[in-house]
Amino acid sequence: MNSTVSVLSRQPLVPQSDPAQLESIKAQLDLVLLALEALADIGSEAILQAAADLDLDQMIADRVALWRLRQASPLRKGQGGRKKLDVDEARSLVLISCYLAQQHQELIRRAVALLEQLTEQNREPHQSALLGDYLDCFCDLYQERMAAGDETSPEVLSHLALKLLIDLLFYSAASGPRHFWLALLERSTP
Repeated sequence: MNSTVSVLSRQPLVPQSDPAQLESIKAQLDLVLLALEALADIGSEAILQAAADLDLDQMIADRVALWRLRQASPLRKGQGGRKKLDVDEARSLVLISCYLAQQHQELIRRAVALLEQLTEQNREPHQSALLGDYLDCFCDLYQERMAAGDETSPEVLSHLALKLLIDLLFYSAASGPRHFWLALLERSTP
C-alpha cells in the first residue's frame, strides 16, 4: 500500500447511517471528476489507468464499474448505476481524482492564474481561451449528464466550474487527498 493510500485510510470514516451525507459525497466526487474531464479532457480510460497506477483497480476494475460509481451521484440523469457507494470506493475516487489533478497540475495552475489575472482586471473568464473552453465544456457536460442540467443557469454553472477549478488546485498538491477527503466530510455535514 503506498503512503498516500495509507494516510487517507487513517482519516475519519463517513458515518454509514447517514444517507444524506453519503449522497452529498457521491455528488461532490462526481463533480470533481467532471471538472477534470472538462479542463484536461480526461475520460474513462485515464481514470482506469490512474486506478491501475495506484493499485486501486480492484475497486474500479473496468468501464462498467466506473460508470456505476459515477451514476450513483444523486445529481445524475437516470441514476441507473448502483446507488450505494462505500467508504473504500469513495476513498479510491478521492485518490484517483487527486492523482489525475497532480498529473495536470501545470494546466490547473495556468487556468487559476488566468482566472486571478482576469478577476483583477474586472474581465470575464470567457475572455481567456483556456477558461472559456473549460467553462463551455463543463456547462455542456453538466447539462448533458445531470438531472437539473437544463434547469441550471449558465451563470450558476460557470460559478460552480470556477469553484471546482480552484478546488482542483488544492487537490493537485501533495496533501491533496487528505484535503479533498476532509473537504468532502465537511461539505457533507448538515
